[in-house]
Amino acid sequence: MKRFLVATVALLFAQGAAAEDMRLAVTTSFDSSGLAEVLLPAIKADLDIDLRLLVVGTGQALKLGEAGDVDAVLVHSKAAEEAFVAAGHGTHRREIMYNDFVVIGPATDVAGIRDGSSAADALARIAAVQAPFVSRGDDSGTHKAELAIWTSAGLAADGFGPWYQSVGAGMGAALNTAAGLDAYIFADRASWLNFGNKGNLALLYSGDPALFNQYAFLPVNPAKNANIRNDLAMKLEDWLTSPRASDLINGYEINGEALFVFNAVAQ
Repeated sequence: MKRFLVATVALLFAQGAAAEDMRLAVTTSFDSSGLAEVLLPAIKADLDIDLRLLVVGTGQALKLGEAGDVDAVLVHSKAAEEAFVAAGHGTHRREIMYNDFVVIGPATDVAGIRDGSSAADALARIAAVQAPFVSRGDDSGTHKAELAIWTSAGLAADGFGPWYQSVGAGMGAALNTAAGLDAYIFADRASWLNFGNKGNLALLYSGDPALFNQYAFLPVNPAKNANIRNDLAMKLEDWLTSPRASDLINGYEINGEALFVFNAVAQ
């Protein structure tokens, strides 16, 4: 009987010490970058949280938050994020890190975007010659940013012809499509650097301030339902804005090139 009681107490202790699950909706570009593979083990080690990622576009991630199906979101579309918080779906918005968007295309660069004077000019050159272009077309942060550049060029993507292919897919799948078609594509730098099937594609245009790509963390309003783990979301936010996270994010490189820059501000 004594052994049974000891075993029972040990089992209950082990169950009580089990890691807690948290649901985080993240962008496909964050997942495609490979950074999750660096951060998740550290989060598990430091916080004993099993982070369950729901990998979707920014638009879908915010919808999951609005429905109360996740505890927090990590996305990259400032206007949509601010609207999410203003509508009461999130408690606040906290900036974590940034990188930039780039324009990828065939190394032959038939549209001559390497000589573009701006991101808008680069895309306008593609439209002018109707070179094959792959768009994510999935209401993601990348897709929203791409559409904003077309608009700044005075062009409307919904009026383009068959040369413009909207694939409704994540960053990795869209890059694969572009590689197969030898097409231009608007992407985030981190996903491009971590992409293995580059084929004949090359990074052709970058550097315009309009291509700045900020990622932010938004805890979901716990009033959504009783299952929202705001306590875990706040622990994760504290970790994501800590020196430990800063070292991991800034130290994540591919071929000697950093993929993200930590820029969380202490509060």
